[in-house]
Amino acid sequence: MDGNLVPIILFISLFGSVFGIVYVAVTARNKERLALIEKGMDSSIFKASETHGRYNALKWGLVIVGVGIGLILGNIFDMNGIMDEEVAYFAMTLVFGGFGLLLYYLLIRKIKPEMGD
Repeated sequence: MDGNLVPIILFISLFGSVFGIVYVAVTARNKERLALIEKGMDSSIFKASETHGRYNALKWGLVIVGVGIGLILGNIFDMNGIMDEEVAYFAMTLVFGGFGLLLYYLLIRKIKPEMGD
């Protein structure tokens, strides 16, 4: 009975932690925006973050595809004995995830030159 209880408690505490972090982040952002609006400050800082938000799906898509390619290449390196298992997966995931972010930067710079510089 005790062996089955540990994963359940671990899952609940992890879910609670993630929920708490997201809740605090959202409420803090909301309070910050309301305070700026009450003081009558310019709302241009909100628009600056929204321009990159338009391409947010592209960024995360490229990162996830890069991580996937890195995992596949890490598996190939592991199976062929080129690298140790831990090193192959970890290194290839980070390298290709980074390549995804670099590709995103290059694409955004080409789409909107004023955003990339």
